[in-house]
Amino acid sequence: MPKLVITFFGLGLLPIAPGTWGSAGAVAIWVGLWLMCTVAGVPRAAFELGVVGLTVLACAGTVRWGPWAVQAYGRPDPGQCVSDEAAGQWLALLWMPAASGPQAFIVAGVQFVLFRFFDIVKVPPARQLERLSGGWGILMDDLAAAVQAGIVGQILFRVVWPLGN
Repeated sequence: MPKLVITFFGLGLLPIAPGTWGSAGAVAIWVGLWLMCTVAGVPRAAFELGVVGLTVLACAGTVRWGPWAVQAYGRPDPGQCVSDEAAGQWLALLWMPAASGPQAFIVAGVQFVLFRFFDIVKVPPARQLERLSGGWGILMDDLAAAVQAGIVGQILFRVVWPLGN
């Protein structure tokens, strides 16, 4: 169970750029959930609540099994551990406007790029948070990157290029 969660269903085991694959998997789930909710007429608030639930589960799994990943893979923040990228990606996508099908794909794509940028560059306080021990250190730098990506995305999609809700 820890390996399945930590590697986000095996995406962290891919040989090149596992963090990017973990984020892409989270985006695919977000888009799929958004499409299903849109077709079914599910209220936007219920969709967002579902994304919050996924984020909380990914966070809890990372904190719970992060120490296992550190021991299993022999590094403080092992590349195979991408449940933190899933949590961060979903957090970066929360409360983004996406009024229609094409807009949802644009928002998802832009937030994917923004999150990966901030996750790789590690703008403060992300670098400092990465030094926390165990699962917390694995997770918190990604949540910081997600908040940074979320702020930029909110400015972009609500001020620079407004989308409807």
